[in-house]
Amino acid sequence: MSAEQQSVVVIKAGSFNKRPRASEFLGISSEKRSPIPETKEPESSIHSELDQPELVQQDLIENDSEAQSEQDSEYDSESLGDYQESDQGADEQHEEIKEEVKEALEDEEKQTSAESFSFVNHSFDSIPGISENTLKAIGDMGFEKMTEVQARTIPYSLSGRDVVAAAKTGSGKTMAFLIPAVEILLKANFKQRNGTGAIVITPTRELALQIYGEVKRLCAHHSLSHGLVIGGADRKTEATKLSKGVNLLIATPGRLLDHLKSTKGFAFKNLQILIVDEADRILEIGFEKELREIIETLPKKRQTMLFSATQTQKVQDITRVVTTSPQDGKPIYIGVDDKEEFATRDTLEQGYVICSSDQRFLLLYTFLKKNRNKKVIVFFSTCSAVTFYAELLNYVDIPVLALHGKLKQNKRTATFFEFANCEHGALLSTDVAARGLDIPAVDWIIQFDPPNDPREYIHRVGRTARGVGDVRGKALLFLLPQELSYLKYLKAARVPIKEYEFPPNKIAKVQTQLEALVEKNYYLHRSAREAYRSYVQAYAQATLKNVFNVHSLDLLQVAKSFGFTVPPKVSLGISLTGKNSRKQQQKSRLGFSEENPYGVDQSASAKQWSR
Repeated sequence: MSAEQQSVVVIKAGSFNKRPRASEFLGISSEKRSPIPETKEPESSIHSELDQPELVQQDLIENDSEAQSEQDSEYDSESLGDYQESDQGADEQHEEIKEEVKEALEDEEKQTSAESFSFVNHSFDSIPGISENTLKAIGDMGFEKMTEVQARTIPYSLSGRDVVAAAKTGSGKTMAFLIPAVEILLKANFKQRNGTGAIVITPTRELALQIYGEVKRLCAHHSLSHGLVIGGADRKTEATKLSKGVNLLIATPGRLLDHLKSTKGFAFKNLQILIVDEADRILEIGFEKELREIIETLPKKRQTMLFSATQTQKVQDITRVVTTSPQDGKPIYIGVDDKEEFATRDTLEQGYVICSSDQRFLLLYTFLKKNRNKKVIVFFSTCSAVTFYAELLNYVDIPVLALHGKLKQNKRTATFFEFANCEHGALLSTDVAARGLDIPAVDWIIQFDPPNDPREYIHRVGRTARGVGDVRGKALLFLLPQELSYLKYLKAARVPIKEYEFPPNKIAKVQTQLEALVEKNYYLHRSAREAYRSYVQAYAQATLKNVFNVHSLDLLQVAKSFGFTVPPKVSLGISLTGKNSRKQQQKSRLGFSEENPYGVDQSASAKQWSR
């Protein structure tokens, strides 16, 4: 296919200099932009020093008074005033309604008093019955006061209730479930011979490693045994440790299910508490079947806790299966930030920039080159894109680390801890680093590829501005001109975001050098081809088709962002003609196919048969 044929689906999406205003797209009035001062044009070398891009901000989120009034009217329609008057002929019904309202108010008052109790004192020693050794470990970890999610969930967890909790990223959810888990095992006088009493399930290996590190610190003054089972690790070593007895176990779903089914000596019949961290992510990445099998295998008489920064319909569905409260069968839901105006932290400054596909890498290169002394995480949509851009940036003397799901486990672990312990640097990653990871002092979150789900955006930017107090961070989102409708979804998700503008004369003009480098270097060229292919395929598989429409991509500009002068000839496996049908796979030389596994040239070919 020629370059002209490949780019036949291109639509006019505007240029980098003349683009549709986001404020006009959303119907929000904005003030006139201040002119950007002229600056000296940067040198054209890919190694040249560049000026710092100036940021011009434009607030896109304003109070929606009409939506608020509609919401208020919904509450007014069901206020207690509706029950104050009744017809004379419906006295009995009126009395029944009054009793129901009275009981509802009494229940609400009881719940409010319980929550008020947890709000009164945020010190850890105010937790009823907490052990001295646990308090000592908490002090050694440097925690002085409980966060809101900890103060509101720990009392319910220690009372034996099932808990479903939602709180912003970086709000202390890990300690909110680890402290009750340790205290419950201590009160049950768990020994190593009793087997596993608490299991924590997490979606990613990196998050499991991080939680296990917190477990070791929290159990430093206890005799509880603890362990970690994750994919990619030595299964035989894990099985040996499980057979000896692990009281508190941290696991990923696939490996846990494997041990539950096939590891002899794994004693889990005494399980007291099951904790599912980042429950929505576990369900999204295809572990729903495994999670249901795990739930069916584990004892039914247990306590369950589900934690996440966002709640989805799938989480609500799985909650009904997972939770088994001994009291009334209904778990306690605690939404710490449900009444907050924004879903992200106030100390997080968020912005987006609109640029064409061929400008995206140049913008990223400029940003990273001028922020060498910052700690930056850059998110991509595919593993191949992470690999290519990491190789390219390291080749041109901009040191970066790469983290994605196709790396060996030892490499993933080493990369995670190396970046967590460094003072400055850049990490290129897929969404394996988007959930729960507590990486200290991250200054910037760059989303080179927007996430398909706006909820995932919240988790990505949650890697910065973490912790208690005035901890600040910044986030930048790259959008193509045709992706402006993505802002509507962010607004609906209560994400405040502003527009940033990078002056074109501030962006490094190194496209010619980039294309020459990719053309001459065999390994970079091969990596670029795979990254290009995976990017277009991922774009075609996005669920928000009205935002990420593969037929609106300018393939020539996309190819330039990967260092090509024309789109490379690769098998995309998708139709670029505007039809929904996929391109049929080419048959092999001998005609092998799914319908004819033995081929069509059975008589003439001697390669198929041997004596």
